[in-house]
Parts: sequence; structure tokens; C-alpha cells
Amino acid sequence: MIRIAAAGDLHVGADSEGTLRPALMEIAEDVDAFLLAGDLTKAGLEEEAEVLADEVKGIAVPVVAVLGNHDLHSDQADLVRARLEDVGVIVLEGETHVLHLPGASLGVAGLRGFGGGFAGASATEFGEPEMKRFVRVTIDAASALRACLDRLATDVRVALLHYAPVRDTLHGEPPEIYPFLGSYLLAEAVDTAGCDLVLHGHAHRGTEWGITPGGVPVRNVAQPVIRRAFAVYALDPQTSIDRAASRT
Repeated sequence: MIRIAAAGDLHVGADSEGTLRPALMEIAEDVDAFLLAGDLTKAGLEEEAEVLADEVKGIAVPVVAVLGNHDLHSDQADLVRARLEDVGVIVLEGETHVLHLPGASLGVAGLRGFGGGFAGASATEFGEPEMKRFVRVTIDAASALRACLDRLATDVRVALLHYAPVRDTLHGEPPEIYPFLGSYLLAEAVDTAGCDLVLHGHAHRGTEWGITPGGVPVRNVAQPVIRRAFAVYALDPQTSIDRAASRT
């Protein structure tokens, strides 16, 4: 079994020192990798990324992350990424990373994603230039996700996002803001390319469990949703079934 720890929406700030590290000190005893689903900082400041870097530095498992909308807010995304990469965090945006674990390989396709809405209530690439640009970001993100998953020839494939690919994990959020929380195009990319598990954050008032139309498990790992430092999911490389064994 491959065991993955995951969390999103940490919103680390200057006052967050020491809040995550105690939970990570023994993480290597239980999991093979730690995946972070965006909104790692409060406002996307380099100094906030430095605090998070200190929290995860030296933990004995690989850390793979994507950025979220908060991490882009201050136009310092390159600095946020650099500070995390300085301590060995693998930060992905339209990229893949393969972890060769004992007995199996884990491939991660990572990107932020974007909004746009879901089947029956989604924006289309029509009308004003501003609307077409908005929707084009999501179309391009979905295309990049599909391409990343297609490139992965690993025993287990995980899509690591910030924005949601399905409505299921948004229940609890006001329906009026669903178009700003994710897009069905991301789920279409997952179902077309194939995947074993999708992780995302962003929807603080959503729910943890969901599934794509094609049957791929989706988990909202935003900390306000999972209500702990991270959740753990067990994946069987032989069957590629998400055992969804989550715990503190």
C-alpha cells in the first residue's frame, strides 16, 4: 500500500511558526509522501513561505505541492516557490513528479486549476474578452492536467490541484460561489486520462469526499474541512483503489 498524507489551505503567516511541525515530526513512520494542495500562505509573501519552509524542512518523506490563489496574491509566486524549493519541496504547476517508493511508483500531476463552474451552470468561452480570458484559463489548465496524467506511467497516479473538479466536495459552500471554486473541465481531464485519486483544497466549507463522473475518488483536503493537520489516504498499487483510510 502507498500511504499519502495530504493537506491544503494551511494559510501560513508570520504567526504560524511551530503550528504544523509537531504533527510532522513522526510522519515518516506512517506515510510515503506529503502532498500540499495550495493556499500554503496567507497572502503569498516570501516571508510567509519561509515560515512554511521551516515547518517542513527535514521531514523524512518527500513533499510535493501546488500553489493556490492566496499564494499568488502578492505577485511573489516565484519567491514563494523558490523558498519552498530551497528546503526540497517539489512545487508543480502543469508539471509531474515521480516518487520511486519501495515496491511501487507514485506519479503526481500537479497544477493549481481554476474556476468556471460545473455542468449545467458553467461559464463558456463566449462574449466579452474578459469572460473568454477567464474561461480560457480553465480550458488550458484542464488540457495541461490531461497531458500531465498522460505522461505518467507509474503504478499509482494522483492529481494534485487547488481548485475542485467536482461539485461533491463543495457541499456546504454557497452554491452562488461554485463557479469560483472549481470546474467540471478538470474532472473531464481526469476521467479522460485516468487517475487513481484527486486531491484539492480551496473550499473551506465543503466536504471531504467526492467522485468524478468516471468514478475517480476526489478528496477535499483543506484543513478547515479535514479538521486536522493532514489526512492520510492508502492506495493499493495492485488494484488502484482508493482505500480512503483517513486519520489524524
